[in-house]
Amino acid sequence: MTWTAVTGHRAQLGEGPFWDAPTQALYWVDIAGKQALRLIGANVQIWQMPEHVSAFIPCESGDALVTLSSGVYRLDLDSPGLEPRLTLFCVADPQPGNRPNEARCDAQGRLWLGTMQNNIGEQGEDLPVVRRSGGLFRIDGDARVTPLLRGLGIPNTLLWSDDGTTLYFADSLDKTLYRHFIHTDGNLDTAYVWLGPHERGGPDGSAMDAEGYVWNARWDGSCLLGLNPEGHVDRVIELPVSRPTSCVFGGEDFKTLYITSAASPLNHPLDGALLSIRVDVPGKACQRFAG
Repeated sequence: MTWTAVTGHRAQLGEGPFWDAPTQALYWVDIAGKQALRLIGANVQIWQMPEHVSAFIPCESGDALVTLSSGVYRLDLDSPGLEPRLTLFCVADPQPGNRPNEARCDAQGRLWLGTMQNNIGEQGEDLPVVRRSGGLFRIDGDARVTPLLRGLGIPNTLLWSDDGTTLYFADSLDKTLYRHFIHTDGNLDTAYVWLGPHERGGPDGSAMDAEGYVWNARWDGSCLLGLNPEGHVDRVIELPVSRPTSCVFGGEDFKTLYITSAASPLNHPLDGALLSIRVDVPGKACQRFAG
């Protein structure tokens, strides 16, 4: 399988890729570098954030959401990269010392946001995770926040079944991917272990294809694991980076898989790059925020 480095940009901690089909644009972030990035054609636009940013998701209203350390903000996409115009939308998790991590929108356009103890220093250095203070929150278009889970370590992967009754969710501190049944009132049932610890690194972000297979980026594993709907490893895609962090399907036919990555102590030349590979089965489209 042939991979391509999409841009010359190298992130400290690339994350959160989002493919916006209406504009054929790719959104992603460099959490530690405090950057929100958008690729349209061959042009990369970068907004320098005042805080660590974990997700960058366009809205139906025409602007975008960015999840910063102090809250969820609206970003004016017409504002200059060095002077981004930000407006506070909501504070999902008021716990001191926490920061946002994974964030995705469900089929209704509601933002699901996982938070964790901050593990990034001001210079981008790693800090140890010593407490399970994170949570999972659902944010509606009117900024109403609903807490769903507490006591999380490092939340990653947010995917839903086609019928909306199942959430696939990872806690990287547990090295485990879970499956939750979603009740009709929106609350989550007890976690069910879908894929436990695996020899190829720890679970990070994921994407789902049209056949219901989950493609999970493996931190320190230099690969994606392809998991069938029963949670068994069906395929391994080897990658030229040490720490792939997440992936998303994009392109006009949704058969381009974009993969974000992070720098690593191994200093491989492509660590931190945004990669792309062509695949045979198309993926599912990303959902904009409904607000």
